Amino acid sequence: METYEDPATWAPEPVRPRWSLALRFVATLLFFPLLCAFWLAVAVVLFVVGLFADAIAAVSEGFERGYMRFMDDTLGGIARLGAWCVTWPELRHEGDVPYYRARVEKVVGNWTRQASAPREPKKARPPVECAIPRRVYRGTGGRYVAEVALAQGWELRPTDVRKEVRLWWSAASRPQDASAADAAADS
Repeated sequence: METYEDPATWAPEPVRPRWSLALRFVATLLFFPLLCAFWLAVAVVLFVVGLFADAIAAVSEGFERGYMRFMDDTLGGIARLGAWCVTWPELRHEGDVPYYRARVEKVVGNWTRQASAPREPKKARPPVECAIPRRVYRGTGGRYVAEVALAQGWELRPTDVRKEVRLWWSAASRPQDASAADAAADS
């Protein structure tokens, strides 16, 4: 954690009222299937339009980049509509600090296992960067994610802790380890 960042943003989120969560959960049950159907319909329409726009994109690179950016913004905007949704585990475990600690440890442990796996020949390299979403660490705060991640060999990256905590696998930045791992993978 950088010293210039506000320590209050790394603290756990305040516990939300149970009635509010229950109301959001019911709304999620009703709204989320509609949101998924709407997202799918928009994706299909954009895909069909993209087939016809492919002829224009063959002539103009700028059009293709613009259309891809438009697709990302449109589909991402629809996905962000569901940010207020509440899942069943969130409803059940709101304010349960041990549950969120175990959840953070499990997620960081999974990323650590993936990042520390040896490189297999003719396969993609293991991930060296990850983002832990706020939904995972809401009850413990970003500070706990940083503590667990630093203990497992991760480095913090510039991040907005109100959305996610970004991490970098520090073993990937050591040239001697990377070259030894690459040599072992190539042989």
